Amino acid sequence: MTASIGFAVIDKPAGITSHACVARIRRLLGIRRVGHGGTLDPAVTGVLPIAVGQATRLLPYLPGEKTYRGVIQLGLTTNTDDLQGEELSRQLVPNLSSAKLDQALSRFRGAITQQPPQVSAVHVDGERAHARARRGEVMELPARPVTIHQLRLLGWDAAQAQLSVEVHCSAGTYIRSLARDLGIALGCGGCLGSLRRTQALGFHEHQAVPLPDALDEVGQGEMTLLRPELALPHLPKRLLSASEQVDWSCGRRITPGISCAADAVIVLSEGGRMLGLGVPDAEDGVKPKVVFEARG
Repeated sequence: MTASIGFAVIDKPAGITSHACVARIRRLLGIRRVGHGGTLDPAVTGVLPIAVGQATRLLPYLPGEKTYRGVIQLGLTTNTDDLQGEELSRQLVPNLSSAKLDQALSRFRGAITQQPPQVSAVHVDGERAHARARRGEVMELPARPVTIHQLRLLGWDAAQAQLSVEVHCSAGTYIRSLARDLGIALGCGGCLGSLRRTQALGFHEHQAVPLPDALDEVGQGEMTLLRPELALPHLPKRLLSASEQVDWSCGRRITPGISCAADAVIVLSEGGRMLGLGVPDAEDGVKPKVVFEARG
């Protein structure tokens, strides 16, 4: 029988929305409580963690940083800042070497401000920017702070005016904006050619599996889910005895706690089943924060 709690790490194919992936997993497993950890544009492939059952309650506690590999097309601008959009301009690309490109990329490393693309999920007066953009509206979206922890030049194809990059960045970073802004900095324009996410919320592409085929019947599929505690490898663990597990399920603090400087603790049964997350307190205890299998 398919487990009712855990993470399905999907290798999202191109041409499908993240929401459609969630809907397919929900239908496959016959479970309504399903949510993804970070939207991918339809054209983007790669790691899409999907929380199932009570694992959805862990999403706010997962590391938000993400890693991408992509191709930036220079000399071309579009209204979506990628090749899926309407062409706005074409310009000659200057003579560039890998050294010059790496120098240009250096201004985007670290803490920067970034204006989201017109076609994005940013809210504008209560409506998504992409909905307004598709009606032909042009918006002045405010720049927002993001952090690009690592930006590596992987290759430069001068004949095609395309550079390959790897980006490790904070949540909320738009690689399409990075491509656009690099093109502006080089004076020739640019947009995103292709993109693949290789890591999200601490899950990596080697853990990802293909999106299951759609089924006609609800709840007739099987899928192996990763145990929920695997999403939080950086947190310490506290195993509970049978009597402590009863207290925990009723929302009572556990003592003694665990000596650590972490903000949260993974709480497990004697058999190693995750029971939730606790918060260390000043009195050598652990207070319940997220409780699975809670009793009334």
